[in-house]
Amino acid sequence: MKTQSIENIELAFLKVEDYQELKEATIESYQTMPNSYWSEKQIKLLIKKFPEGQVILRINGQVAGCALSLVVDYDSFEDHHTFREITGNFTFDTHDPDGDVLYGIDVFVKPEFRGLRLGRRLYDYRKELCEKLNLRGIAFGGRIPGYHQYAEELSPKEYIEKVRLKEIHDPVLNFQISNDFHPSKILKGYLEGDEASSEFAVLLEWDNIYYEKPSKKAATKKKVVRLGLIQWQMRPYQKMDQIMQQAEYFVDAVSVYRSDFALFPEFFNAPLMAENNHLTEPEAIRELANHTEVIVDRFSQLSIQYNINIITGSMPEIRDDFLYNVGYLCKRDGTIESYEKLHVTPDESKVWGMQGGDQLKVFDTDCGKIGILICYDVEFPELSRLLADDGMDILFVPFLTDTQNGYSRVRNCAQARAIENECYVAIAGSVGNLPNVHNMDIQFAQSMVFTPCDFSFPTNGIKAEATPNTEMILIADVDISLLRELHQLGAVRNLKDRRKDIFELKRKS
Repeated sequence: MKTQSIENIELAFLKVEDYQELKEATIESYQTMPNSYWSEKQIKLLIKKFPEGQVILRINGQVAGCALSLVVDYDSFEDHHTFREITGNFTFDTHDPDGDVLYGIDVFVKPEFRGLRLGRRLYDYRKELCEKLNLRGIAFGGRIPGYHQYAEELSPKEYIEKVRLKEIHDPVLNFQISNDFHPSKILKGYLEGDEASSEFAVLLEWDNIYYEKPSKKAATKKKVVRLGLIQWQMRPYQKMDQIMQQAEYFVDAVSVYRSDFALFPEFFNAPLMAENNHLTEPEAIRELANHTEVIVDRFSQLSIQYNINIITGSMPEIRDDFLYNVGYLCKRDGTIESYEKLHVTPDESKVWGMQGGDQLKVFDTDCGKIGILICYDVEFPELSRLLADDGMDILFVPFLTDTQNGYSRVRNCAQARAIENECYVAIAGSVGNLPNVHNMDIQFAQSMVFTPCDFSFPTNGIKAEATPNTEMILIADVDISLLRELHQLGAVRNLKDRRKDIFELKRKS
């Protein structure tokens, strides 16, 4: 049909009175499969059990296509089920309102209306219905009607691979793959009488990226997360109480804006080393480590008091007489977890005798999974990729850089991590100077929040940025659901398109 002759396209719920027209359209659409239409009794049952799942497309008032579906408890079926089994011997008793998968049992477009992308409209409706019902995905057995021409020379698996590589044209399978359905397995003896497919079918699946597994807990994880970054001014402090008073001031400030996280910079407590300038630099940093336990305890109290998750930047810590650069995640539920700088800089090693840690992990929070890398660590892409593989959505990077050169390394690497790992990256550093503290003289920073570069995000990949070298807070909202969409539908998909057949990244045990 020419588009010029189309006056109206309507998507509507199937009604019993549509049956005769539906039957005729089905017969026209399945010419190689006689008697493939549903009985009126079956259509009445489908409409009664699941009216939302049965839709038709009308063009100029005429039925042009149809999609029929059930909701099933997918785990109750074997992987190699048949069409008869999934439909309960065509009684549809397998429909379960409390099920977790939308199962397509029929979809067609009449021959005269093909080429108008009507099938995409039907599939898009199913996807929207799946999201609306919070089901984990869509599944169906897809026919491969061109297979009978190659059955003697190709296995179904080989046939599907050649279709995927465009060496064989199968309009049905090609269409389904182009609509983001991925082949899962071969189903033998799926549809009785389907001679064109040699009774084989391909189990095709689509994952609902917005699916939330029902929880028995009262708490739910947030989709939009508010970040509070503290761009900390280095200044002389005489006592630890003074530095914690300033820290509380910033925690209070970002919590007023209902931030979910407060991010402090690396070594924000360095001013306390001024009282130990009479010592050698390795001795002074070890004296600073004596404050760490008390500071973490105070931050934990603040996280509960102000209802905010606090990332404490980093502080020196002594373990078994070795010096490490360590930070803490103080959650608002009172729990505390630590993270370590894995790659110490040449200066940290040479001047202070600092060791690199070996702990790398993703943290579960009430706002999803996060990762934390301290300064220099963000310049090693393997670390953030391992975190991304473990489900990280937001990467936090507390840093301290003295020159603009050092800052540029952290900044540019952090932005690269956001793109290649399809995540958000928040960096926070210190500004100002400490003329009375050896090895901590000057600081340069511009705190920022980076995003992937795709249509749902800022064009330049920068969500928010602080004024360089100025004490301030930076507040930014990040939408986790946009990451889920990006993973599946992005213009490019860095995580999904990795060539794992030629390289791999794994942890050493």
